[in-house]
Amino acid sequence: MLSRKGLIPEDYLLTRLAEDVLQPKFKAKAGKARFISKSGTCNVAHTNIREQGRFLQDVFTTLVDLKWLYTLIIFTMSFLCSWLLFGMIWWLVAFSHGDLDQRGDDFVPCVTDIHSFSSAFLFSIEVQVTIGFGARMITEECVSAIIILIMQNIVGLVINAIMLGCIFMKTAQANRRAETLIFSKHAVISVRNNKLCFMIRIGDLRKSMIISATVRMQVVKRTTSEEGEVVPLDQIDIHMDNPVGTNGVFLVSPLIISHVIDKDSPMYEMSASDLQHNDLEVIVVLEGVVETTGITTQARTSYVAEEILWGQRFVPTVSEEDGMYAVDYSKFGNTVKVPTPCCSAKSLDHAGGIARYKLTEGVTLRASVRKQRSSTVVRRSRMER
Repeated sequence: MLSRKGLIPEDYLLTRLAEDVLQPKFKAKAGKARFISKSGTCNVAHTNIREQGRFLQDVFTTLVDLKWLYTLIIFTMSFLCSWLLFGMIWWLVAFSHGDLDQRGDDFVPCVTDIHSFSSAFLFSIEVQVTIGFGARMITEECVSAIIILIMQNIVGLVINAIMLGCIFMKTAQANRRAETLIFSKHAVISVRNNKLCFMIRIGDLRKSMIISATVRMQVVKRTTSEEGEVVPLDQIDIHMDNPVGTNGVFLVSPLIISHVIDKDSPMYEMSASDLQHNDLEVIVVLEGVVETTGITTQARTSYVAEEILWGQRFVPTVSEEDGMYAVDYSKFGNTVKVPTPCCSAKSLDHAGGIARYKLTEGVTLRASVRKQRSSTVVRRSRMER
C-alpha cells in the first residue's frame, strides 16, 4: 500500500522489517529454531495442557484471540441460536394458551398473530432487535409472556455487548499499530566511540507518535549452570546505550540502538569467528502507547548469528532539505564496511583498549609494508642483474 502511493520504493519491504535488497539473505542453521520470528510472533507451541477449562473462565479474551473466521461464526450463531430458542419459547406459550387455534372475536391471545412456529420465530427476532411491524404484539393476558419478553431483552443486550465489544477489540488490537514499527533486517557489530558495539536500527512509518516508547534487548541462548543444570532458553537482559541515555526513545526519525559490549555483556568473549558458530539469539522489544488511541502496543523481532554483520555500520538516513529534515527509508537497512577488530571485546580490553589496538595494528601494518617494499627492491635488483 505504501509503495503504491510512492512513499517507499517497491524494492524495499517495510512491514515491521526493513532490509537492503542488495545484501545477502541469510537463513538460520538447520535444526536451530528461533524463539521469536522476524515478524515478532513467538515460536512456542503449548502442548499437553490438561486444564483446558481455564480458557473458558476468561471467555472474552478467548473470543478476542480467536481467528476472524471463528469469531464471525460465533457472532452469527449466537444471534441465530437465541432467536430460535426464544422462538420455540414463544411458540410453546402460544400453544399452551391455545393461541394457535382459531377462536372467536372475544378471545384474547398472549401474542397476537402467532399461528405457527414461523410466526413465533419472526416475533422473537422483532423482540430482540427491537423491530416492530405492527401486526404481532404482546397483550396483558399472560404474565409469563411479559416475563419472557423481559428476559429476551436482557439476553439480547448481553449478546450485543459481548459480541460487539469482541469485534471492536479485534479491530483495535495493538498489534495492528506495530505493523508500521520497523526494524533493520540485520544487526551490526562495529566500533563506536572507541567501544565495540552491537547495533540495530528502528523506525516508525507513521506521523502519529509512540508515546513513552521503550526498547529492551535480551539474549536467548543455551546455558549450563555450575551445578550442571541445562537451561535451553536462558534469557539474559543486556544494557543499551540509547541516544537519549535511557531505555526510553523519542521515535520521530529512525534511531540506531546500540549495546556496548563490555564485561557485563553476554557477547564479551565472542569474536567474529565465534559468532558464526554461536547459537545465540538477540530479541528486541519496542513498546509504547499509541498516541491516537491510548492503547499500549508492542513490536518484536530477533537476530540470530547469521543476521549479525561484523565490521559494518548503518548509513545515515536523515538529511536536511529546505529547512526541514527528510528521512530516506530506502537506506534504512543499508550498511557499509568499516575497519573493525575481529577479536572479542575481552581481547581488546586485555590489549589495552581499542586505541591501543589501533596503535599496535598501525605499527604492524607499517612493518608489513616495509617488508613488502624491501622485497620488491630486492626483486628489481635481481632482475637488473
